[in-house]
Amino acid sequence: MARRNAAPGGSVTGPVATADTRDQLKKVAMRLFAQRGVDGVTVRDIVNASGQRNAASIHYYFGTKEALVRELILDGAQRIDGRRHAALDALEAGERPATLRQVLKALVDSSFAEGDEGAGSYLQFIAMLRMQHRDVFIDVLDDQWNSAYQRALKWLERYLNHLPRRILKQRLAFMGIYLGAALAEREAAMADPQRQQSSLKGRFTLENLVDTLEAMLIAPPSAQTLDEMPT
Repeated sequence: MARRNAAPGGSVTGPVATADTRDQLKKVAMRLFAQRGVDGVTVRDIVNASGQRNAASIHYYFGTKEALVRELILDGAQRIDGRRHAALDALEAGERPATLRQVLKALVDSSFAEGDEGAGSYLQFIAMLRMQHRDVFIDVLDDQWNSAYQRALKWLERYLNHLPRRILKQRLAFMGIYLGAALAEREAAMADPQRQQSSLKGRFTLENLVDTLEAMLIAPPSAQTLDEMPT
Protein backbone atom coordinates (compact mmCIF):
# COMPACT_ATOMS: atom_id res chain seq x y z
CA MET A 1 0.00 0.00 0.00
CA ALA A 2 1.30 3.46 -0.89
CA ARG A 3 2.31 5.53 2.13
CA ARG A 4 0.01 8.50 2.71
CA ASN A 5 1.38 11.89 3.71
CA ALA A 6 0.06 14.63 5.93
CA ALA A 7 -0.83 17.71 3.87
CA PRO A 8 0.00 21.24 5.09
CA GLY A 9 -3.56 21.71 6.36
CA GLY A 10 -3.33 18.61 8.51
CA SER A 11 -5.48 16.35 6.30
CA VAL A 12 -4.13 13.10 4.96
CA THR A 13 -3.48 12.77 1.27
CA GLY A 14 -1.78 10.28 -1.00
CA PRO A 15 1.17 10.85 -3.37
CA VAL A 16 -1.11 11.62 -6.32
CA ALA A 17 -3.07 14.23 -4.39
CA THR A 18 0.18 15.78 -3.16
CA ALA A 19 1.47 16.04 -6.71
CA ASP A 20 -1.84 17.50 -7.86
CA THR A 21 -1.72 20.13 -5.13
CA ARG A 22 1.83 21.07 -6.03
CA ASP A 23 0.98 21.35 -9.72
CA GLN A 24 -2.12 23.41 -8.94
CA LEU A 25 -0.07 25.85 -6.87
CA LYS A 26 2.40 26.22 -9.74
CA LYS A 27 -0.33 26.72 -12.33
CA VAL A 28 -2.08 29.37 -10.26
CA ALA A 29 1.15 31.11 -9.32
CA MET A 30 2.27 31.39 -12.93
CA ARG A 31 -1.08 32.81 -13.99
CA LEU A 32 -0.98 35.41 -11.23
CA PHE A 33 2.67 36.29 -11.92
CA ALA A 34 1.82 36.69 -15.60
CA GLN A 35 -1.02 39.08 -14.78
CA ARG A 36 0.55 41.15 -12.00
CA GLY A 37 4.26 40.46 -12.02
CA VAL A 38 6.17 38.63 -9.30
CA ASP A 39 6.25 41.63 -6.97
CA GLY A 40 2.49 42.14 -7.27
CA VAL A 41 1.61 38.67 -5.97
CA THR A 42 1.90 37.49 -2.38
CA VAL A 43 2.18 33.96 -1.08
CA ARG A 44 -1.29 34.34 0.41
CA ASP A 45 -2.65 35.39 -3.01
CA ILE A 46 -1.37 32.14 -4.51
CA VAL A 47 -2.67 29.99 -1.67
CA ASN A 48 -6.12 31.58 -1.72
CA ALA A 49 -6.47 31.46 -5.52
CA SER A 50 -5.48 27.79 -5.58
CA GLY A 51 -8.12 26.89 -2.99
CA GLN A 52 -5.65 25.82 -0.31
CA ARG A 53 -6.64 26.41 3.31
CA ASN A 54 -3.16 26.55 4.82
CA ALA A 55 -0.98 29.62 4.22
CA ALA A 56 2.10 27.43 4.69
CA SER A 57 1.42 25.52 1.45
CA ILE A 58 4.04 27.42 -0.56
CA HIS A 59 6.67 26.88 2.12
CA TYR A 60 5.72 23.21 2.39
CA TYR A 61 6.07 22.50 -1.33
CA PHE A 62 8.69 25.02 -2.50
CA GLY A 63 10.39 26.66 0.46
CA THR A 64 10.08 30.28 -0.67
CA LYS A 65 8.28 32.33 -3.29
CA GLU A 66 11.59 32.88 -5.10
CA ALA A 67 12.19 29.12 -5.22
CA LEU A 68 8.74 28.73 -6.77
CA VAL A 69 9.54 31.44 -9.34
CA ARG A 70 12.80 29.72 -10.23
CA GLU A 71 11.09 26.36 -10.64
CA LEU A 72 8.49 27.88 -12.95
CA ILE A 73 11.20 29.49 -15.09
CA LEU A 74 13.13 26.24 -15.33
CA ASP A 75 10.09 24.07 -16.14
CA GLY A 76 9.17 26.15 -19.18
CA ALA A 77 12.73 26.85 -20.29
CA GLN A 78 13.57 23.15 -20.39
CA ARG A 79 10.49 22.34 -22.45
CA ILE A 80 11.07 25.15 -24.94
CA ASP A 81 14.80 24.41 -25.23
CA GLY A 82 14.06 20.77 -25.96
CA ARG A 83 11.50 21.61 -28.63
CA ARG A 84 13.85 24.13 -30.25
CA HIS A 85 16.74 21.70 -30.40
CA ALA A 86 14.43 19.11 -31.99
CA ALA A 87 13.25 21.67 -34.58
CA LEU A 88 16.80 22.71 -35.43
CA ASP A 89 17.93 19.08 -35.61
CA ALA A 90 15.16 18.45 -38.15
CA LEU A 91 16.31 21.41 -40.23
CA GLU A 92 19.88 20.16 -40.16
CA ALA A 93 18.75 16.71 -41.27
CA GLY A 94 16.84 18.11 -44.25
CA GLU A 95 17.92 17.51 -47.82
CA ARG A 96 18.38 21.21 -48.46
CA PRO A 97 20.07 23.87 -46.33
CA ALA A 98 17.65 25.59 -43.99
CA THR A 99 16.49 29.07 -44.97
CA LEU A 100 16.46 32.13 -42.74
CA ARG A 101 12.67 31.93 -42.56
CA GLN A 102 12.74 28.29 -41.50
CA VAL A 103 15.03 29.07 -38.57
CA LEU A 104 12.81 31.95 -37.47
CA LYS A 105 9.71 29.77 -37.81
CA ALA A 106 11.39 27.13 -35.64
CA LEU A 107 11.94 29.76 -32.94
CA VAL A 108 8.30 30.85 -33.07
CA ASP A 109 6.64 27.43 -33.28
CA SER A 110 8.78 25.90 -30.52
CA SER A 111 7.73 28.59 -28.05
CA PHE A 112 4.67 26.52 -27.13
CA ALA A 113 3.60 22.90 -27.36
CA GLU A 114 2.04 21.67 -30.58
CA GLY A 115 -1.71 22.16 -30.49
CA ASP A 116 -1.46 24.66 -27.63
CA GLU A 117 -0.23 27.70 -29.56
CA GLY A 118 -0.10 30.03 -26.61
CA ALA A 119 -3.16 29.20 -24.51
CA GLY A 120 -1.24 29.17 -21.21
CA SER A 121 0.60 31.88 -19.29
CA TYR A 122 4.31 30.98 -19.36
CA LEU A 123 5.28 33.46 -22.09
CA GLN A 124 3.45 36.27 -20.30
CA PHE A 125 5.11 35.26 -17.03
CA ILE A 126 8.55 35.41 -18.65
CA ALA A 127 7.85 38.74 -20.36
CA MET A 128 6.89 40.28 -17.01
CA LEU A 129 9.82 38.67 -15.24
CA ARG A 130 12.38 39.92 -17.77
CA MET A 131 11.20 43.47 -17.15
CA GLN A 132 11.19 43.21 -13.36
CA HIS A 133 13.78 40.56 -12.43
CA ARG A 134 15.91 39.89 -15.50
CA ASP A 135 18.81 38.86 -13.26
CA VAL A 136 16.80 35.96 -11.83
CA PHE A 137 15.73 34.83 -15.30
CA ILE A 138 19.31 34.86 -16.59
CA ASP A 139 20.62 33.12 -13.48
CA VAL A 140 18.15 30.25 -13.83
CA LEU A 141 18.94 29.76 -17.53
CA ASP A 142 22.67 29.70 -16.66
CA ASP A 143 23.66 29.54 -20.35
CA GLN A 144 22.22 26.02 -20.40
CA TRP A 145 18.48 26.15 -20.90
CA ASN A 146 18.55 28.66 -23.76
CA SER A 147 21.23 26.77 -25.69
CA ALA A 148 18.89 26.12 -28.63
CA TYR A 149 18.15 29.84 -28.91
CA GLN A 150 21.89 30.58 -28.94
CA ARG A 151 22.30 27.86 -31.57
CA ALA A 152 19.64 29.54 -33.72
CA LEU A 153 21.37 32.92 -33.33
CA LYS A 154 24.57 31.46 -34.74
CA TRP A 155 22.63 30.31 -37.80
CA LEU A 156 21.10 33.75 -38.22
CA GLU A 157 24.50 35.41 -37.91
CA ARG A 158 25.78 33.28 -40.78
CA TYR A 159 22.82 34.22 -42.98
CA LEU A 160 23.26 37.92 -42.19
CA ASN A 161 27.03 38.24 -42.13
CA HIS A 162 26.86 40.89 -44.86
CA LEU A 163 25.50 43.36 -42.31
CA PRO A 164 27.88 45.49 -40.23
CA ARG A 165 28.59 43.63 -37.01
CA ARG A 166 27.18 46.31 -34.71
CA ILE A 167 23.94 46.47 -36.66
CA LEU A 168 23.57 42.70 -36.77
CA LYS A 169 24.08 42.27 -33.03
CA GLN A 170 21.57 45.01 -32.28
CA ARG A 171 18.98 43.59 -34.66
CA LEU A 172 19.26 40.18 -33.05
CA ALA A 173 18.69 41.83 -29.67
CA PHE A 174 15.65 43.67 -31.07
CA MET A 175 14.39 40.37 -32.47
CA GLY A 176 14.52 38.68 -29.07
CA ILE A 177 12.63 41.54 -27.41
CA TYR A 178 10.02 41.70 -30.16
CA LEU A 179 9.55 37.93 -30.34
CA GLY A 180 9.03 37.58 -26.59
CA ALA A 181 6.62 40.52 -26.38
CA ALA A 182 4.59 39.51 -29.43
CA LEU A 183 4.18 35.90 -28.33
CA ALA A 184 3.27 36.95 -24.79
CA GLU A 185 0.56 39.27 -26.08
CA ARG A 186 -0.78 36.56 -28.37
CA GLU A 187 -0.80 34.11 -25.47
CA ALA A 188 -2.85 36.58 -23.44
CA ALA A 189 -5.35 36.92 -26.28
CA MET A 190 -5.62 33.16 -26.69
CA ALA A 191 -6.36 32.65 -22.99
CA ASP A 192 -8.87 35.50 -22.64
CA PRO A 193 -12.49 34.55 -23.50
CA GLN A 194 -13.28 38.26 -23.82
CA ARG A 195 -10.93 38.51 -26.80
CA GLN A 196 -12.64 36.02 -29.09
CA GLN A 197 -12.26 38.32 -32.10
CA SER A 198 -8.65 39.26 -31.42
CA SER A 199 -6.54 39.71 -34.54
CA LEU A 200 -3.72 37.89 -32.74
CA LYS A 201 -5.39 34.49 -33.01
CA GLY A 202 -4.95 31.93 -35.77
CA ARG A 203 -1.96 30.45 -37.60
CA PHE A 204 -2.02 33.48 -39.91
CA THR A 205 -0.73 35.54 -36.98
CA LEU A 206 2.25 33.27 -36.44
CA GLU A 207 3.17 33.26 -40.13
CA ASN A 208 2.88 37.04 -40.23
CA LEU A 209 5.05 37.26 -37.11
CA VAL A 210 7.74 35.28 -38.93
CA ASP A 211 7.37 37.66 -41.90
CA THR A 212 8.01 40.67 -39.69
CA LEU A 213 10.95 39.04 -37.93
CA GLU A 214 12.54 38.28 -41.27
CA ALA A 215 11.88 41.80 -42.55
CA MET A 216 13.44 43.27 -39.41
CA LEU A 217 16.62 41.29 -39.94
CA ILE A 218 17.14 41.62 -43.69
CA ALA A 219 16.18 45.29 -44.19
CA PRO A 220 19.12 47.28 -45.58
CA PRO A 221 20.53 49.71 -43.01
CA SER A 222 19.47 53.29 -43.74
CA ALA A 223 21.94 56.03 -44.52
CA GLN A 224 20.93 57.65 -41.23
CA THR A 225 21.73 54.52 -39.24
CA LEU A 226 25.07 54.11 -40.95
CA ASP A 227 25.92 57.75 -40.32
CA GLU A 228 25.10 57.44 -36.62
CA MET A 229 26.80 54.06 -36.11
CA PRO A 230 29.87 54.37 -33.87
CA THR A 231 33.10 53.62 -35.67
